[in-house]
Formats: sequence, structure tokens, C-alpha cells
Amino acid sequence: MLAVGITAMVTGATAFGAQGNANWPNRTMTLIVPFAAGGGGDTLARLVADPLAKTVGQSIVVENHPGAGGNIGSAAAARAKADGYTFLYGTNGTQAINHALYKSVGYKPDQLKAVGRFSTIELTLVVARDNAKGIGTITDLRNYRAGTDKPLTCGSAGNGTSSHLACEMFKKQTGMPVTHVPYKGNAAAVTDIIGGRIDFIIDVTPNVISQIRAGRLKALAVTSKTPSPSLPGVPTLDGSGLKGFEFYAWDGLYAPADTPPEVINKMNAAIGQTLKLKETDQRLRGRGAVPSPMTPEQFQTFTEEEKQRLGAIVRDIGATVD
Repeated sequence: MLAVGITAMVTGATAFGAQGNANWPNRTMTLIVPFAAGGGGDTLARLVADPLAKTVGQSIVVENHPGAGGNIGSAAAARAKADGYTFLYGTNGTQAINHALYKSVGYKPDQLKAVGRFSTIELTLVVARDNAKGIGTITDLRNYRAGTDKPLTCGSAGNGTSSHLACEMFKKQTGMPVTHVPYKGNAAAVTDIIGGRIDFIIDVTPNVISQIRAGRLKALAVTSKTPSPSLPGVPTLDGSGLKGFEFYAWDGLYAPADTPPEVINKMNAAIGQTLKLKETDQRLRGRGAVPSPMTPEQFQTFTEEEKQRLGAIVRDIGATVD
């Protein structure tokens, strides 16, 4: 576990504190991030946690609890004291996909309560920039194995992950033979695509954008409905011949189920204010994430709907971990 403090710089009442929230928060809070420090999820969590601490006027200590696809950290949050000072950074993977992927996630779904959504996050289909395959567009990729009996290879961060589901959607929509190659995390998949051992991956943009900007990966298309401001000039899959192709990840804040409703509502209001900040908006969009706040009720309903939708895809492709 790695804990890093994000300190709020408070000089008098903050915009949030000035609204009369005198009792909460009055001490440091903990944000459990169920991923390793430095990864895409951890980065997005901190991009919001830093300005959020300033909004609420208290420090937020980020604790990384990686393992089991995010289940270890999620379970730790589910068992935490419901006093309004411990929260969980959750994603479509941890809060929706995992419930179909794993026989047990280590806690009951009703042990966590939705607080507020942060963003929706596009995925990007990438190939190695310096490849001998001549793949520069989606059309090139689709034609690469044409006339052969060899399938394309699509790497992912592991069975049942967003990148795996996106691979399966690409395979289904194109009708092409595609072999899924699961890895233990995104880093290994990126290493192998740069090395030419697999043909492509479709991963959340924050996981690949640094390698795109460094010139090691080439972005062929994004999975969002409209082009991404973080990747100028890169088309959508929908606009590249795969009509209707749209897939995105999402993230947000959760809390132990018995956390007082008034605390949930106050934190939700703080999230909304934080996401409206120009700097927060720009930093998120620069990583391929679009600020997309929801009320606690909306986010709870959305989470349940995503469990059903994404769970059905996981079951359809037969993905399991244990």
C-alpha cells in the first residue's frame, strides 16, 4: 500500500466551505485507489483528488491498494468505517465488469454507495508507429491479413478488461478473425505492440497517450462518438467505417454504504464544483477523459445499469479470472 497526501491550501473559507458545511469535513480524508501508483487509473484519480481537496478545504490522502483487478482496494473501502472520511476511486472495471468476471470480488455490492461520477474516458486503437506492416489507418489494419488464414492479434490488459471487451466488439463488428492476447496489465501489452509481437490494442487513452506523444505508438482511431481533443487529427472508429462503434470507460467516487446521506450530497456538490474548474477540465481532457458529473442517485442507477450491460458482454465472450 502506498499513501500520498494531497494537501488543501486553505486561507479562510473555501468556496465549498462557505456554503455552511461547518461539521464536515473537519479532518483529513482518505481516498483508496485500487490500482498501482503511476498507472492510468491512479493518474486520473489524482487529477481530480488534488483540486477536490482544495474545494472541500481538507487534505486527501491517496492510498494505493492494487491487486485482483481492483478488488482488493474496493473491498478495503467496503469494509472501512462509514464516517465520511474514507472514499473509493471506482471505475467501470472495478464496479461493473469485475462483478461478472470474478466468482467473488471480496465484498457485497450493497456495501458501497455511489457518490458522484468524475468522467467518461475514451479508448484508442493503437499500433506500433515504427512497424514493418504498413498499418497507418483502420483500412490498412483491416486489409493487413486479408487473403490469409492468419488472424489479427489484439492485446489487452487482461481477460474481461475494457481493452478486452473493445477487442471483442471490434472483432464482432468487422467480422474479421481476431485473436485476443491477454496480458497481466497494460504495460506488458504496450511493450509487445511496440516490439511488433502483436498487431494492435484498444485501451483507455490515459494508458497509451504518453507513448503516442513519445512517437512509439500510432493512434488509428478513438472509440468515442466524436474526435478527441487530446488526440487532434485522429478519427473515430465510427467515422472509419465501423458505423455505430462507441465504447468508453468511466470513473467516479464511492463510499461505504452507511456513509451519512448529507455527507454524500456535500461531497457530490464538491465534485461538481471541482469538475467545473477550467484547470481540472483541461487536465482531464488532455488525458482523454471528459468531465461527466452525476448526482448520487444518477450515478448509483448508472452503475447498476453498467453492471448489467458490461456483465452481459463478459458472459457472452466467456471471460473469467477465477
